[in-house]
Amino acid sequence: MRLLHTMLRVGNLQRSIDFYTQAMGMTLLRTTDRPDQKYSLAFVGYGNNPDHAEIELTYNYGVDSYELGTAYGHIALGVPDVYAACDSIRTKGGNVTREPGPVKGGSTVIAFVTDPDGYKIELIERKA
Repeated sequence: MRLLHTMLRVGNLQRSIDFYTQAMGMTLLRTTDRPDQKYSLAFVGYGNNPDHAEIELTYNYGVDSYELGTAYGHIALGVPDVYAACDSIRTKGGNVTREPGPVKGGSTVIAFVTDPDGYKIELIERKA
């Protein structure tokens, strides 16, 4: 088995595509529009399946927001420099909600950002 994608419901597909491609540096991999079923999809990521997991952004026609609930945690991304990543994300309009620094009780450098729909993304420093 292997992880293929994570699906996130979004309130504005283009806004989410812009965030993930511009602020997070992902590539728009493919889109699908299903007008008869009243939804559109956009897949973003750092590479295609099966070599890389993707994020499936799902826009359901007429739904502009969702309640995230208390079960969802976050998506985690490895980055070579958390401080530089946060600076870049911030300058591109992203929202840094936990500034870079060591995780409590440890030395791993992390930060958190949120996407336009409020989904949390953890950045974990991973030196190449």
